[in-house]
Amino acid sequence: MNPVIALVGRPNVGKSTLFNRLTRSRDALVADFPGLTRDRKYGNGQLGDKTYTVIDTGGISGDEDGIDAAMAEQSLVAIDEADIVLFMVDARAGLNVADEAIANHLRVNQKKTWLVVNKTDGLEEHSAMADFWTLGLGDPHPIAAAHGRNVTTLIDEVLAPFPEREDGYVPATDKGIRIGVIGRPNVGKSTLVNRLLGEERVVVFDEAGTTRDAIEIPFERRGRPYVLVDTAGVRRRKNISQIAEKFSIVKTLEAIKECHVAIMVLDARGGLVEQDLHLLDYVLTSGRALVLAVNKWDGLESEQREKMRADIKRRLGFADYADLHFISALHGTAVGDLYPSVERAFKAATGRWSTNRLTTILQDAVSEHQPPLVHGRRIKLRMAHQGGTNPPIIVVHGNQTGSLPEAYKRFLTNTFRKVLKVRGTPMRFEFRSGANPFDADAGASDREKAKKRELGRTKEARKNRRR
Repeated sequence: MNPVIALVGRPNVGKSTLFNRLTRSRDALVADFPGLTRDRKYGNGQLGDKTYTVIDTGGISGDEDGIDAAMAEQSLVAIDEADIVLFMVDARAGLNVADEAIANHLRVNQKKTWLVVNKTDGLEEHSAMADFWTLGLGDPHPIAAAHGRNVTTLIDEVLAPFPEREDGYVPATDKGIRIGVIGRPNVGKSTLVNRLLGEERVVVFDEAGTTRDAIEIPFERRGRPYVLVDTAGVRRRKNISQIAEKFSIVKTLEAIKECHVAIMVLDARGGLVEQDLHLLDYVLTSGRALVLAVNKWDGLESEQREKMRADIKRRLGFADYADLHFISALHGTAVGDLYPSVERAFKAATGRWSTNRLTTILQDAVSEHQPPLVHGRRIKLRMAHQGGTNPPIIVVHGNQTGSLPEAYKRFLTNTFRKVLKVRGTPMRFEFRSGANPFDADAGASDREKAKKRELGRTKEARKNRRR
């Protein structure tokens, strides 16, 4: 079992910087202002033959109110889960009342705590650490997380009591289906994540922009592994002013590309807006499987519900392949129905079909509805094979495929989707013109083809002479 290390302290002491250093990643957002991290963020690291899990937490200031109280609650949960607590303080800011309050809490909980004095670069270490001896948590350990100074020495000392792994442990790369929960700010994404998990895992507050980072949460349901990714809400570009929000949106767009299935959360009370369509278009362009969840459905009057249904039917026709659910994340209504849709979409997105079956479907479609004539010649579609998954890519070979009308391409897409029972994922078609792939001479040069024709004429002449 990996030892769990929790990073706690006041806001802006460098916890996320140290998290990135320990996990050798850039998973945690870092900016020079307090309160950027709000949810617990987990990551894995390794030093030599020893592996560990790190928890990044939001800052604890001691006078929390509103959303800060929810952030502090997440930090206290991380302390309870951890085997080791790295209590980080700021050498440049000096000792603070909040530092003393956190130290008292750690002493009461009797957690194995290491006092880490960060931002000591450019300072005389003994002078920088002098104030922190009064906290009574043992020897302070000076580091500079931004530059990596003394970090390896610190972790080596922290992990000394824990045995090395002798089982050739390698961190798992296949953690199951990655589900990205996306949408505009304040549509209920974090509430839905907590409901899907059955616990208060991420901070929920009645304020747009509560979630600032993409939070990955591995879990199991009925023996099957999943990874839920709670993302920051994506607003229109003209409304974005803070640099941190720009990076949050970048992390959200990266999460969409990396997930297997995206659950797009729509607000039933606010209705469909242009930003919903832009975000859905990005999901479609990325080729991700999709499930639509219309949240805050409870308490709506019948007239509002009918209007929302009509808007979805009229404006989301380009995403008609996705399952549609009307849910209440707050009360849990119909939330459990999302899992079968996610499974179905993932299965369709990663499905594989034989060349023989795809070619048979193509030939049946052509027999039912012939491609049009172009310059007096019929477009011929000869064979089809699979070119990739997630999303499924079907490669169709023929002649004059560049002149194939969009309407006929949609006909083929609908036919393949219906026959293969593909639901929840877009399908992409690639049309290639050229030599007949069934022709044995398809790869021969012009000289070789001419020589073969000459040989054929010679054989034909010999037959005629014998007669």
